Amino acid sequence: TFLQKMNFLICSTIWLLSVHLLRENMSCWGLRSADGTPDRPHSDPKYSWDTLQRQKRNWVWNQFFVLEEYTGTDPLYVGKLHSDVDKGDGNVRYVLTGSGASSIFTIDEKTGDIHATKRLDREEQGYYTLHAQAVDSKTNAPVEDESEFIVKVQDINDNEPKFLDGPYTAGVPEMSPLGTMVVQVTATDADDPTYGNSARVVYSIIHGQPYFSVEPKTGIIRTALPNMDRETRNQYVLIIQAKDMVGQMGGLSGTTSVTVTLTDVNDNPPRFSRKSYQYSVLESVAVPSVVAKLKAADADIDSNAEMDYHIIDGDAHGVFNITTDEDTQEGVIFLQRPLDYETKSSFSLKIEATNRNIDPQFLTFGPFSDTAAVKVIVEDVNEPPVFYPLIRKLMVSEAARVGTVIGMVSASDPDSSSSAIRYSIDRNTDLERFFNVDALTGVISTAKALDRELNSVHNLTILATENQDPSQVGRGIVLIRVMDINDNAPVFAIEYETLLCENAAPGQVIQTISAVDKDEPPSGHHFYFSLAFSASNNNNFTLRDNKDNTASVLTKHADFRRQEQSLYLLPVLIVDSGSPALSSTNTLSVRVCDCDVDGIPQACGTVAFSLPQGLSTGALLAILGCIITLLALMLLIMAMLRRRKAPLFLEDERDVRENIVRYDDEGGGEEDTEAFDMVALRNLNIIRDSKVQDISPETASVYPYSASAISRTSYKTLPDNIVFQEFIWDRLKVTEVDPSAPPYDSLQTYAFEGNGSVADSLSTLELPSSDSEQSYDYLSNWGPRFKKLADLYGNLEGKYIYIYIFV
Repeated sequence: TFLQKMNFLICSTIWLLSVHLLRENMSCWGLRSADGTPDRPHSDPKYSWDTLQRQKRNWVWNQFFVLEEYTGTDPLYVGKLHSDVDKGDGNVRYVLTGSGASSIFTIDEKTGDIHATKRLDREEQGYYTLHAQAVDSKTNAPVEDESEFIVKVQDINDNEPKFLDGPYTAGVPEMSPLGTMVVQVTATDADDPTYGNSARVVYSIIHGQPYFSVEPKTGIIRTALPNMDRETRNQYVLIIQAKDMVGQMGGLSGTTSVTVTLTDVNDNPPRFSRKSYQYSVLESVAVPSVVAKLKAADADIDSNAEMDYHIIDGDAHGVFNITTDEDTQEGVIFLQRPLDYETKSSFSLKIEATNRNIDPQFLTFGPFSDTAAVKVIVEDVNEPPVFYPLIRKLMVSEAARVGTVIGMVSASDPDSSSSAIRYSIDRNTDLERFFNVDALTGVISTAKALDRELNSVHNLTILATENQDPSQVGRGIVLIRVMDINDNAPVFAIEYETLLCENAAPGQVIQTISAVDKDEPPSGHHFYFSLAFSASNNNNFTLRDNKDNTASVLTKHADFRRQEQSLYLLPVLIVDSGSPALSSTNTLSVRVCDCDVDGIPQACGTVAFSLPQGLSTGALLAILGCIITLLALMLLIMAMLRRRKAPLFLEDERDVRENIVRYDDEGGGEEDTEAFDMVALRNLNIIRDSKVQDISPETASVYPYSASAISRTSYKTLPDNIVFQEFIWDRLKVTEVDPSAPPYDSLQTYAFEGNGSVADSLSTLELPSSDSEQSYDYLSNWGPRFKKLADLYGNLEGKYIYIYIFV
């Protein structure tokens, strides 16, 4: 750029003046250590040159910096190395090593002049450390100690500021006061911040005024207008510029975008679009059905638009309620109690909508709530009859006779029409039809005998149907409880198994028994036990009633013997306390057992049969073997008797020759010319074997296709077989010279129509050789199926029958 070129010219002029002054003084800048001895220049690029002392030494160099981004065509002169040893006679050679030596920096071995051969960039490398050595040109022996020096790359303004974090996005609440900080932007400049103003950046706003501003030095963006409204405009795009050289002309600049979004605050109250609403609802809607929805508009968003709805007034106490739909922020009015058009046909409500999250700093904007009037109109529907009460409880004795009246149900039509009602029982709740209901009065009566022990409670559904509209059916519940009577005798509670030891003592309790009764008397059961009259004089056992619905069986004596009697049957009489009392006789089985010393039964019942003394185990095995052998022999005889010999020949009814296979195939009729068998021609008695001789082209002649060379009359004079042969011969000669004939042999024959036809053959080839004509007029009398043949053969005069042979 122009600025870079001017900077380079100024620096070059300064450098030339410095070289001239140094050469006039014939002196150099040297470095000396703390002890006064010469030292190498410091390698730090930030080394302060204020510590340099003017000192006479052998090494002389004239330049330590070079401008970056040199654009000249010649190598850039950097400086010169010279030693006092060098007398200019060429005996001293200068050697340069270190960072960039040979690749970037070159040295004239004779003069010591150093040049830069490449364009340098300070942002890539700010300085280079080089080592200089003066050696003998012949022996390469050092004539001076190696010295280190630094070539510093001097900066120029060649990098524009850059926003490394851009583009930016930020948010600021709407209605923020003037000067509210939004975001801070930062631009960096790669130029040297210690040299000049190349890296000193200032910020300015190019696009986004007058809404926002930016501080020039810090890059902080602030609001420039108070009370910006998100509902009016919610987003702004700013263009921020960063310019170096403190913003002066000629400086480089960079830009970035900043998207500022105004975030929402609760500065708008909810408002209903109307002050009154009206809705209709059927009186038959179920609880809790939705009746209506209404919404108050709020320009805010998210949590600032959340609101609650309340019913604050009206004449529908407890009938309706309202809640908030969290997804849509609508007020949902729903039903809490059933509606009845005949009782009340309309309701008036006052609904209030209030913001949930109210910001106190915006209370001056007005109340953050609104109200609206809602009128709900109930529409009449044809309702089913209603039972009063809905559930009725009745009682009946299980001894009630068929037709006994139990009670009555009542239902009425709630509509203004007051239709007449017919009653019936839902038979799904009374499958066995124990009850009936009078269709007109609703009186319920028994239809069968009842048994409380089978079903103590009957749950019936009574149907009430309107006469005017049978689709309107009301339902009521009737619970019928069957009252108990004493109709079941008591019996043993379980089936007892009583075991008696042979060594039982007299008066020993061998069994305690109890009883059960299916009846349920109000005061509870009380049973009486005794031995039946038939066992009242029993000498072996006695029964004791324990007065607690149990009884004990005791022995009267000792010395029971199994061998004498192994089983005793003891009849027990049980009587209940009902009115009238019922009784039953139950038999208790007592088995006599052989017990051990502890009284535990070891063997009970009949004593096992013992073998005679003279029969051994071997004899028993022999008897068993004989029995098994006899059984096996009997099974073998039965198997041989049941075996039957299979017949060698098939039975008559299985003879395959009598099987009939039927094929219901029909022929193609007169138009079937493909499936005709040529062998049929050979079955004609009047046709003899003949051969069609080849006809040479020389003997072929042209015959008219519509007329035959031999007239019909001449054919009739020839024998039948000759007529056929001559006819085929004539057609062969015609086809031979026909240019349109196909290039292959084709034979079509119509001469044979089958044997056994009632009408005989219709072919003219089998006509007698006499001149008499055969009449076919009778074909007209055979019906419509023979109409075509009647038309062809009914009048043969002037008609011909052709057989075409294509070769």
